[in-house]
Amino acid sequence: MESVYLETSFISYLVARPSRDVIVAGHQQTTQEWWANRRSEFECTISQVVIDEASAGDSAEAQKRLKIIAGLAELEITADAETLAEAIMASGVLPPHVARDAAHVAVASVHAVDYLLTWNCKHLANAQISRRISLVCEKAGHRMPIICTPEVLMGE
Repeated sequence: MESVYLETSFISYLVARPSRDVIVAGHQQTTQEWWANRRSEFECTISQVVIDEASAGDSAEAQKRLKIIAGLAELEITADAETLAEAIMASGVLPPHVARDAAHVAVASVHAVDYLLTWNCKHLANAQISRRISLVCEKAGHRMPIICTPEVLMGE
């Protein structure tokens, strides 16, 4: 069974109140469809980084996010993952304020996860950036997961 790391934006879109923005609403619907129809085909994983991010903000919304992730396998943030996250940040490919995005990629890479599912298209599901992050991962001896949105992982 293939594995997928569910980055926090995926979880947020899954449980958020329906957006009035038509694009965001479409992403929310796609996320819900993926969760309903595809999640059983993957080993779904998270990390403490996801838990920390999901815990932040409005307490009622945080509780909805935490309820969704409660039953998911949690990948350990190992020393290797911390070192890889630091290498990703040191490469300059990501701005300093998004170090948690590097941590998501590092944890998923170190644990050899197949896919990283996200709606963060600015720093993660971005072809130019992910290519550069992949080079950092390879140099460190790890294979970066395929970083994609739920639309790309919908199947047939």
